Amino acid sequence: MTAVRTMLAACISLAFVVGPVLAQETTAPAPVPAQAQSPAAPLPLNELRTFVEVMERIRTAYVEPVDDATLLENAIRGMLDGLDPHSAYLEPEAFRGLQDATSGQFGGLGIEVGQEDGFIKVISPIDDTPAARAGIEAGDLIVKIDGEPVKGLTIMDAVEKMRGEPGTTITLTVIRDDGRPFEVELERAVVKVASVRTEQLDPGYAYMRLTQFQVNTGDEVRRELEKLNADGDLKGLVLDLRNNPGGVLQAAVEVADSFLDSGLIVYTQGRLSNSELRFSATNTDPSIGVPMVVLINGGSASASEIVAGALQDHGRAVIMGTNTFGKGSVQTVLPLNNDRALKLTTALYYTPDGRSIQAQGIEPDIKVEQARVTRDEAEMGFREADLAGHLSNETGVERPTVRKPAGPERSQDADYQLNQALNLLKGLNISRARG
Repeated sequence: MTAVRTMLAACISLAFVVGPVLAQETTAPAPVPAQAQSPAAPLPLNELRTFVEVMERIRTAYVEPVDDATLLENAIRGMLDGLDPHSAYLEPEAFRGLQDATSGQFGGLGIEVGQEDGFIKVISPIDDTPAARAGIEAGDLIVKIDGEPVKGLTIMDAVEKMRGEPGTTITLTVIRDDGRPFEVELERAVVKVASVRTEQLDPGYAYMRLTQFQVNTGDEVRRELEKLNADGDLKGLVLDLRNNPGGVLQAAVEVADSFLDSGLIVYTQGRLSNSELRFSATNTDPSIGVPMVVLINGGSASASEIVAGALQDHGRAVIMGTNTFGKGSVQTVLPLNNDRALKLTTALYYTPDGRSIQAQGIEPDIKVEQARVTRDEAEMGFREADLAGHLSNETGVERPTVRKPAGPERSQDADYQLNQALNLLKGLNISRARG
């Protein structure tokens, strides 16, 4: 019991010391809440005694020796795991991986994951990565990694297992739509994510795809908009945020600002005063108010939802697709003094109209499920102008049926949601012209 009392005293001292130390080590120091500073707040002595007693029992009675450092690290992980799915204790490798991911280059499979019922759930695969090429889909549940069950693993442990040297292989056991488990073999690669991609759908109608929100995504969007508007003939834009897992908050603000010239974009609310932030648009709008459709789905999360919610609340764009993921919480990375960090949920996001994104997501203005566009050859048929001996039109213009040879498939030919977005943009322009 002497050892227990000594350790209990150390834990009580620790309760007073940890807060200020963490605040000093953060990149954006956060004040300790008033209730945590008050000396009148009683310490949970019974729980502290239980904690120390459990630790002492493990040290003396567990079948194999366990050092104190390991026990304390496990206790820290347990504290974070018990909060919410997005708070985590980052060991050095995980901390570096997080920094690499937000900079746009990292090693692994290229999937954003969360946790559900003890399994690892795919929020979205990232375009042009091993996971996307292997057919991993948003909503898939990963139940085994290289034959080892993931049940009981923390999300960070699972991520560490999926990372590895480029060129090495990994087998994931996946369940999709309550079906039977199946295996997918993937080859790890250095994942270099180009966060912005554009193409022309039809003359005057452009497509912009955002795969992630990285530190430079806002600048990339502005550059692409300037290119698209260089000739002044841009009639409409489809902004594709489907399967975009989010990323850096500031990047989301900058992207939304690229399509707005005034008004609130997003605000956050938390317990600490510096977690209550408001971000507003500037008076520069490189999109020059061009008609927009934003595509979203269940893989659109976090920063994607901020952008979609802001454009929806301001009436700047028509939001089309299916409901988003619903991750409306803010994670702050708090570096510690041993190359480790806490990723801690510190606030919630709200759209300009005060809607909480958390566990609700963004509901589209026009709900369109994903499908594949196929041409009905029976619709081609024949026309009057194809009939022998038909009467001529007095204008001299006749349009017989022309069967064009199959050409290269365009993006909108294979993607029903994109096809519908393009049709809507054309309709909006026709209405404008006639109005």
